Amino acid sequence: MSVELPFAPVDEVIRRNAGDLRVSADAAEELARRIQTRGAELATDAAELAHEDGRKTLMPADFGVERLVAREELTLPIAPVDRIARLDIDDSFRVSMDARVALADILEDYADNVARAATILAHHANRRTVQAEDIETYFALFE
Repeated sequence: MSVELPFAPVDEVIRRNAGDLRVSADAAEELARRIQTRGAELATDAAELAHEDGRKTLMPADFGVERLVAREELTLPIAPVDRIARLDIDDSFRVSMDARVALADILEDYADNVARAATILAHHANRRTVQAEDIETYFALFE
């Protein structure tokens, strides 16, 4: 599976949660993969809601978002999030700009939660670097 999301912003999300720990490139790549999978799942569910409403455009409410954050507040870039949203939905669906921002916000919160837990796991293992195994362990424990 190719990953749509660039690793640099994912690395930035991990670093803001890691404190003085370093972040391995593999950790950023693993989290980017997980973000992509989660985003595609959320978009599939949102498309089902839009279809039930007789719409072909995904809106923020389809993602359960009532209030949008400002696009400038997000670390994850919108264009790759749009591509992630379209991975598993029918080509006839559109994703509104507000829905892209809403999905990016959801995915960034998701990434922050995983990064915080991975940091705890790295500390627990007495390592100075957050590694892919910390991301994988998080998902093995909590999903």
